[in-house]
Amino acid sequence: CPAPSALRTANGTRICAQLYTDNSPYYDQCCAGEVLVVYPGDDAPYMPHGWGNSISSLVVGTRCDLTVWSRAGKRGKSRHFTA
Repeated sequence: CPAPSALRTANGTRICAQLYTDNSPYYDQCCAGEVLVVYPGDDAPYMPHGWGNSISSLVVGTRCDLTVWSRAGKRGKSRHFTA
């Protein structure tokens, strides 16, 4: 997985989080599969099509917070992640 401080686009724009569809019990094989990028200030009460219940691993950048909910529309139980 990338280091939280290394989350940037190719042109240097900061990324707050990267969510991945694949995971592994072996650390060097984590953070694989499709990638969903979360930029600073993003607010998505609904996951993009095909992403619901498919995230297996994630990395949150430094100075960023990621909150996720168990149900669409920011309902249900929430969980908070930081670097």
